[in-house]
Parts: sequence; structure tokens; C-alpha cells
Amino acid sequence: MPQQLTADVAVIGGGPAGSAAATMLARQGWRVVLLERERFPRDHVGESLLPASMPVLEELGAMDAVQAAGFLPKYGATMVWGRDPEPWSWRFRETSLQYPHAYQVWRPTFDHILLDNARAHGVEVREGHRVAAIEWTTPDTEAAIRYVSDAAGQGELTARFVVDATGQAALLAQQTATRRWDSFFQNLAVYAYFDGAEPLPPPDENNIFIEAYEHGWFWTIPLHTGWSSVGAVVDNRTGQEGIQRQGARDFLYDQLSQTTHTRKMLSSALWFSGPNVVRDWSYSSDRATGPNFVMTGDSACFVDPLFSSGVHLALMSGVMAAAYATTALKTAESGDEQLRDGAGAVYQELYYKEYNQFREMARLFYSSNLTSDSYFWEARRIVEQDGEQSEFSPRQSFIQAVAGQPPRGYERAVLDRGEAPAGFVSSVRAVEGERARRAELLAALRADPQRNWLLPSVPRLSPGTTVARKPVLAEGEFVWGMTLSTPSQPEGAPCSPLVAAISRLADGQTPVAAIVNRLSDGLDDTRRSDLRTAVTRTIEILYIDGAVEELRLN
Repeated sequence: MPQQLTADVAVIGGGPAGSAAATMLARQGWRVVLLERERFPRDHVGESLLPASMPVLEELGAMDAVQAAGFLPKYGATMVWGRDPEPWSWRFRETSLQYPHAYQVWRPTFDHILLDNARAHGVEVREGHRVAAIEWTTPDTEAAIRYVSDAAGQGELTARFVVDATGQAALLAQQTATRRWDSFFQNLAVYAYFDGAEPLPPPDENNIFIEAYEHGWFWTIPLHTGWSSVGAVVDNRTGQEGIQRQGARDFLYDQLSQTTHTRKMLSSALWFSGPNVVRDWSYSSDRATGPNFVMTGDSACFVDPLFSSGVHLALMSGVMAAAYATTALKTAESGDEQLRDGAGAVYQELYYKEYNQFREMARLFYSSNLTSDSYFWEARRIVEQDGEQSEFSPRQSFIQAVAGQPPRGYERAVLDRGEAPAGFVSSVRAVEGERARRAELLAALRADPQRNWLLPSVPRLSPGTTVARKPVLAEGEFVWGMTLSTPSQPEGAPCSPLVAAISRLADGQTPVAAIVNRLSDGLDDTRRSDLRTAVTRTIEILYIDGAVEELRLN
């Protein structure tokens, strides 16, 4: 007789996205069943992590186990890319003091740690369970998830909510035909593992090494086992034709022979395992949420692996997917469909904002490489027409890729090492120059000890700066809050009640002193003084960031 399981939430897939989502949901008190088709540990590519994942691992409670696993600390990246034929490095500490390193992980061990962490938090993990289909009688009913267990045969799991963490299989995206392939990258990777590769010179011996060559680029990732993950990224058509003609192993060796530094690093190394082929990997889904489902990790979108973004996007989206699932389950009981739908839209905005940052930076890196004039690189140029790029203006590119985003380190490398499109570079200089001018002006005005210069000035918001009521992340779920949309963050970011109030009053007619008076009505002198300080500092920050267009003296 088929197995019958029930749960509040079904998580399909036990990789980093699924494990993260399941862990966070279990913490909220939901009954979570996770179905994973493989039995861990299992092989997976994507060994190089980013510092942005470190706080997520801490939040999940998995950091101690990750540190105890003996993975190599990763302090940055070394590249042969752009104008310089010699390797150059950038380091995380240049932009991240709190998390100056990440890890180069062996994914079978790393993913197993995360899955065991989910178990430890109360998730019912069922490995060897392959999901065949997800069905809803109506959009508002429970999901019937049909699966095949390698031990017990067919079964069905009934759940109020579904988290799709099926990776590039993208079960729901395939089922709903909502996946869109990215026409810019269209790449293919062939990778294998080598034993005994020559490391980079200190202090970069633990860095990921990326070398551009005529037909694409290579990665080499050192692992604590003594092995190295080595892969060639080439044009999809070139790769398929070459693999069909030569076989994957000979094709990889043929591509390796065309490199300079990677070939030398592997000259004495022994082939350990592989080869493996990954194709058609850059895509996104038109719709990542519904009333009772959410796509997370690679099931929603995946971008070219140039910046090792896969695990970071999986972990980050897994935590947010859990928050959306909690919100959807609670609003199903409260009837607040507006919050549920708004939370779904915000989840997709936040996830795709992070995804698009990596995509745009990868596009700029591809466009900035001058290693070769081969078909691979020419097909991936960003073509400028009359000072504009074919898909977006240079200023929009800078805003999407750099401004208002956490620094990654490589945005500066694009400008310093490559040949980025001229319009992009001039836009970066213009935006940065305007920020510096505003900061210098404020510093000069603050230096005047004779008066509080800001109180008589009249602030006015920049065009496109608005305050709106919107779902925001808070304590494992989405709740109603206030967001501030600015030219650098048009999708809006959560803001405090003080920022929201100031933004409403900065109408180009009301002096700062009047804003302080209106907000401090009924307060005693001490609290009024504290509020005046908070208001002036907030307006200064908004001015430097460009949310306040001008501070006209009254």
C-alpha cells in the first residue's frame, strides 16, 4: 500500500536552498517534510563560497560544523582577465571587514552538513524519495505530491505549502512552463577533479583561480582534500560539438592545452574523477511564488558561475522562501491575502535583485575581457549604440550592478583591470563624483562652528524617491512595514518610521527646523534635542545617497 504522509510544508530537494528553507520553517514551529531524491553525501559542483553566505550559515546554526569540517578558507580570487596577461588578485577584506574570508568546500560534505542541520532542527528528512508530480485540485487546496521511494515504492505527501528546491531540474518551473533561458550567456561547462595541482603563490594559495583564454575561461578551486575542481566554460554550441567529436575528457584536455597558467598548475596533477558536463544553466522564472508554493535556489533562477554565486543565492533565497511560506500559511488563516500576495512580490523582487546584480556584473566582466577576439568573446560584448547599451543605459547598468548594493570587490576590478564599455565607465565616474561632491559639501558645512547649518535649509526629495507601505522581512516572516524607493534602489528598501516621516515632509517648502518641530510635538527638551540630532543626521545620509535632491537655504 502506498505511503501516505502529511505536513504543513513540503520541501522538495535537500541542497543548500532546501535545507536552509526547511531549517527556518521548522524553527517557526511548522511540521516540515523534506523529500530528497538522492542519498547524501552526493556529488555536486559549486565548491567556492562567498563571504555573503557566512552570516546565513551562522543564522542557520551550521557555522560550527562548517568550520570543523576543515575546509580551506578562501580570501579572494586570482584572475587572468582583461588587459593584463599576468594573474592579479582581489581580496574580500578590501570590502568586508566582518567576513574577510569564505570557504572552498567539498560539496558532498558541505551539503550533508546542511541537511543534517535541518534534521537537528526537527525537519523530517526522507532521502531516496524522487518526486514525480505536484498536483493541486484548486489553487487554494493542499498539494498532493506523488513520489517514488527507493526503499518503499510509491507514496503521496499532502502538504499545505510547497517549497520547490529541486535545483536545475526546476520541477515547478517545468510544470508551469515559466522558465526563460538567458540569451546572453548560453554557455556550457566541462569539469573534473585533479589531485596534486600546483597551488598559487602565497598569500593566494587558497583563492579560486580564473583564467580567460581564447574559447572561454577556466576555473581552478583548491580543496582541503588535496584535490582541485577544474572546469572549462565555453560556448554551448562549441562545447557540444567538441564533446561529440572528442568525448568530454579529451575535450577538456584540449581546452586546457590552450591556457597558459592553468595548464602549468596542472602539469603534474593526476586526473581524479569526472568528467562532468553542465549545459543550459543561465535562466530565470517568470513567476517564483504562488498562494501555496515558492521556488528557491536554482529552481527559480541560475546565472553564469563566474562569481561563485550559486550557494549564496541558494542560502539567501532559502531563508526568504521560509519567510514567505510562513506568511502564506498564516494569512491563509487570517484571510489577509493582500499581505500574502505582496510578500510573494517582495520575495521575487529581493531574490531577483541579488540575481540580477551577479548577472550584470558577469555581463560587464565578459564584455571587459580583451584576451581574444574569438567568437566566444565577441558574442558576449555589450554593444553600445549612441552612448547607450542595447538593453539598458550605462547609468542604469551602474545602478543595478553597483550602487546601493553590498560591495563584492569585483565591481572595482571591472573598471581597473578590464575594458568595460566607455558609457558604463563614464557613468560610474559621474555617479561617484556626485556622491563625493555632496559628502565634501556636508563636511565643509559641518565644520562651521557658528551655527547649525542644516536647520534653516529646505530639503526636497529627488525624482523617483517615494515612501510606500509594503511587506518587509521581520523575524522569519513578512509583515507590513514602510519602504523607501530611491533612484539607486527603485524596488524599495525597508526604512524606519523616522525616515518615512522625514521623506513625507521633505517637500521642497518645509525647512528642517519645521520638520523637527512637527515630529517633536509633545516631547520634553531632552527628547526634542535627541530627535533634532537624529533628523539632521538622517537628512545628511539621504542627501549623500541622492534620495534628497537638494538642501536649499531658506
